[in-house]
Formats: sequence, C-alpha cells, structure tokens
Amino acid sequence: MTSTNLIYSTVKIALFGNPNTGKSSVFNMLTGLRQQVGNFPGVTVEKKSGSFKIAEKEYTLTDFPGTYSIYPRTKDEEVVYRVLTDSTSNEFPELALVVLNASQLKRNLLLCSQLYDLKIPLVIVVNMSDIAQRKGISIDIEKLEELFPGCSVVSTNARIGIGKDRLLEAISTFDFEQNKANHNSKISNFEPANIDELTKQVSETKERNSWIDKVIPSIQKNEETKPTSQSTLDRILVHWFWSYLIFIGILLVIFQFIYAFASYPMDAIDLTFLNLSNYLQETLPEGVFSNLLSQGIVPGIGGVVIFIPQIALLFFFISILEETGYLSRVVFIMDRIMRPLGLNGKSVVPLMSSVACAIPGVMSTRTISDWRERLITILVAPLMSCSARIPVYTLLIALVIPDETVVGFFNLRGIVLFSLYVLGLVSALVIAFILKKIIRSKEKGFLVLEMPEFKSPRWQNVWITVFEKVRIFVWDAGKIILAISIILWMLASFGPGDAIEKVEKDSNAQVANKSWSEDEKNQFIASAKLEKSYMGIMGKTLEPLIEPLGYDWKIGVSLLTSFAAREVFVGSLATIYSVHDTSDDNTLLINRLKMEKRVDGTPIYTLATGCSLLVFYVFAMQCMSTLAVVKRETNSWKWPLFQLAFMGVLAYSMSFLTFMLLS
Repeated sequence: MTSTNLIYSTVKIALFGNPNTGKSSVFNMLTGLRQQVGNFPGVTVEKKSGSFKIAEKEYTLTDFPGTYSIYPRTKDEEVVYRVLTDSTSNEFPELALVVLNASQLKRNLLLCSQLYDLKIPLVIVVNMSDIAQRKGISIDIEKLEELFPGCSVVSTNARIGIGKDRLLEAISTFDFEQNKANHNSKISNFEPANIDELTKQVSETKERNSWIDKVIPSIQKNEETKPTSQSTLDRILVHWFWSYLIFIGILLVIFQFIYAFASYPMDAIDLTFLNLSNYLQETLPEGVFSNLLSQGIVPGIGGVVIFIPQIALLFFFISILEETGYLSRVVFIMDRIMRPLGLNGKSVVPLMSSVACAIPGVMSTRTISDWRERLITILVAPLMSCSARIPVYTLLIALVIPDETVVGFFNLRGIVLFSLYVLGLVSALVIAFILKKIIRSKEKGFLVLEMPEFKSPRWQNVWITVFEKVRIFVWDAGKIILAISIILWMLASFGPGDAIEKVEKDSNAQVANKSWSEDEKNQFIASAKLEKSYMGIMGKTLEPLIEPLGYDWKIGVSLLTSFAAREVFVGSLATIYSVHDTSDDNTLLINRLKMEKRVDGTPIYTLATGCSLLVFYVFAMQCMSTLAVVKRETNSWKWPLFQLAFMGVLAYSMSFLTFMLLS
C-alpha cells in the first residue's frame, strides 16, 4: 500500500544505473513524448525529465547520468553524488528506479547495493532480459528480492515494452513503510565517504565487491551457449585499419543522404516563408508593424524552421547508430586519435555533423561526459565548413579563381573548395590542442566504455530522440534566433533622423524614368536605403578596420548582415549592388562585382581580396543560430562570446595574412 506521508502531490522518481543498462529505454517506455531536457541547477549537466500517470496520479521521472558507483569521477557523476548525499535537495527522490543489465548483473550490483544502503526506497529493474537469455544467463528474481528486503524487483525488456505493466504496478503499489522497516538492517556498514576520501572509498568498494562475489552464484545461473557472430564482427569493426574505412564509408552515406534529401524540404520551407513574407508585405497596410512582421518576424521564424530537416535527419541516423550499438565502436576507435588533441572519441560525431550544420553538431556533444572535452568540441565544431558556407564559397571562387585545370584534369576551383574544407578541419584540431592547454579542469579525461550487444533499433526510441532534439532547437535556440533577427531588421530598416525617407524619395525619382522591371527598381531603392540605415553606417564605420583585409564598406555591411546566416552574404551583395539575378549561378552579380572599382580605379575583387574573404568565412563565427545553441548547451553567455571573440580574431588575422601574401 502506498504511503500517505508523501509531501508532494506529484511523486518524484529518480532513474539510476550504470551506462549501457537500457536506462534510456526504460525512461522512454514510461514517459513517451512527455519529456523535457535541461540542466541540473548550477551545472551544465544534462537533466532529462518526464512525466507519466498511474490511475490519475502524476509521477515525474528524472533520468540521472549513468554511473558505475556513487563515488564520482566526472561532473555528470558528481551530480548523482551531490543529490544522493543531500536529502534537502529539490532533486532528492521519493522513490528510485535502479536499472540493472541482466547480462552484467555482477557489475551493476555495486551501485544497486550502495543506493540500498543509503535507505532510498528502491524498485530494482532487471532489464535486457533478452540479451541475458541469448547468453544463457538466467536471473532468480525471488532470490534478488531476498537480498534487498523491502524492494520490488521487476524483469523487463524495455526496448520493446515488455514488463511495462509490471513496472507501473510496482511503482504504484510500492510499500514505503515496509521498505523503511527493512532498511534497519543494511547490507554493509556503508556511509558515503567524502569525494576526497579516496582510501575510504577504495576500502568500502572492495568490501562490497567481496559481498557481491559471494551472493552472485545464488541469483545468477549460466548455461553454455553457442558462440555468436558478434565477436567476429567486432574484430572487424574495431580493427586498427578496416574500422576507419568502414566508419568513413558510413559517414559518406549518411551525409550524402542528408545533402540529397534535406535540401528538398529546406527549399520548400525557404520558399514558403519567402512567399508568406511577400504576401504579408503586399496585403498589409504600409507601416512599421507590417514591415516588422513581413521582414523581421516571419524571416526570423523561417531562419529557425529551415534547419529542422537537417537536425531531424542527422539525429535520426545518430540514434540508429546508437540503438544498434555501433556508435560505441566508433567512440572506441576514434578515442585513440582524438584524445591527444584534447577531444574525446565521442567528439567525432559532432565534428562530422558540423559539416552539414554546426547546430546539430553542437547539440550532439551531450554524449560527451567529460565537461572540458565537451566544451572544446563545442568551441571548435563551427570551424568545420558547414553547408551554409557553400553559397559564399561558390560565389567567391567563381569570382576570383580561374576556371582551369591543374596536372591535366584537376579543376583548380574544385581544389580550392576542397582546400577550404581541409583548412577548417585542420584548424579545428589545432585549436582543440591549444584549448586543451588553456582550459583547465580538475577532472582527468578518460573513457570508460562498455561494448553493447548488437541489436536492431527500437524505432520508438529513435523517433522520441529526433522529436526531442528538434523541440529543443525550435523552442530554446529559436527564441534567441528570432530576437536577433528582429534586431538585425531594425538596424537595416532605420537610420538617423529622416535619412531613410529622404533617400527613398531620391531613389524613387532616379528609377522613375528607367526601363527597369519592378523588382530591379525595388532592389535599387532597397540598396540606397540600406546604405543610409544604421546597418550601413555600421558598415562604413567598420571600413577602416576591414580595409587592411582588402574590403570596403559594402563588404562590411554584407559581413554584418550575414551574421544572421552565412549565406545571407550573397543576398546582401546583390541588394547593395542592386543586382536582380534570377539565374542559379549568380552570373549577373559576379559580372557586377568584377566591375567594382576603388577610388583610385583599381578593382576591389582581386585574387587577394577574394581569397581573403574565403579564409575569413572559414574561421569567422558568422552564425547567430550557432551562438544561440552554444549558449543553451553551456548554460552561459561566457562561452559563446569567447567563441565569437577567438574565431573573430583568428578570421581577421588569417584573412590579413592571406591578403598580404597574395597582394
């Protein structure tokens, strides 16, 4: 019978367990889509919580970071220690579910026994029963209950929903009074040692493991089974040579799929919001509010929604790799390469994801438990050339790089494009190594990894993961992106005094007698207004600073506006130079840029200027969306501002060097 002494109307349940016990599957099985992800108070450690009902009674479930023991080695595990040793904490549970891997019961019992001796009400979930059965392992549930008096023990296979009803019944009928009575006799004289008392920790852990060695034969029986193909497959997938080729091949397939299929919904979203913006502009009465709605808010929302296809597809594939068990193999083989550079084996997925878009790349760093390695990965991920840079690269390469072949058949423009991607990758690794020396941490980076069994993906878990990642981006990062979009619109739409009104009047008079199309006239007027706006003034103010790089104020304005999104650089140049180009290759714009002269008559867009711009876009943090996500993931403006600063300095210095060398 459930205790009537509970203080909270909603019962707080905590989910504990070793890594790779199926904790996430249990969490998804109970909460479904009623989930939210945040950080634990005061730390940048993921807090995943959800809710569910049993007979109209509400329960909240918090999934704590996986840990092998109550004693912490990382910030994630320290969260578990702090909560469990502070009964006054808001996170302290009224009931805890501890998830055990039925095929690794001996290892999992250490944490389970520690939690029991802390007198926390426990429901023990013996999960992954199917894997244990394949290995010929059988668990005596009744014997396990005898070892932990007062606790309910439930056998589940959470990936496919087996045992859900039994688990819900155990939660709803948990006998708190009986559990309290049975806790008068503990398994050992365990009292949690201070995290600095290493000797006591080791002594207590040895004592507990000795107890586990004695009791495990009574609750676990092993039968001989036929050898599986997993060991043979693992010899290939973690091989010192073949493993890397297989992984590269899988990545190529994934990113080719993302590039091929994400572009269709992204183009449709872009066109939808463009048409909506034009429709509102044409139908609403003229005024500041109409312009704000059509030119600020709608494009701002579109700038959020357009990333959803890439984020959804990328995390769809990552979830499949994780569900099948392959991702753990990738982490293992990449750790030996990444660790000397200050990264982690798990850093490879965020870095490669950033080639499509840095936003899902940064979001995927949550799999990295070590905070310093995760932070370094977040800081260098935007150095990987993303798809948003492609329009900038192709325009500038076509503008300043000759269309000729090298060594008979290599296209020079193709070599330059490839070099920009290599430059981004090499820079990310070098900067990671430098940041490793700068960013200090009390934690010592290490990788404790358990190779999970290969299994088919559970599609419910995949869809829940995709939905959650998309929701986090839209609701959390989207608010910041929308706010910055409105600020950029205001800077580009208003100017001091009546400067905008005057230039609009003059521009209308200039185009009145010209045989231009309506679009060309509007673009000319927009260009003139932009020059007199606060954004134009900022561009001209910026000109002395960027002149050493070979840029003029018009390029400066394009750099500022492209902070909304890198690809906006091309559109901004088209607006400034009043070029209406309906072709896909920007031919008219390229021709117009080639004719652009300085005051002394020399061309602006020389090889030196073009290459300087290319290098600038390799290094510069020209993406407010990424900054918004970094802020959310680090729970502070400190790190995105640091990222903006160091990438800005790097972009400026490398662009200056490029311009000087090629001038």
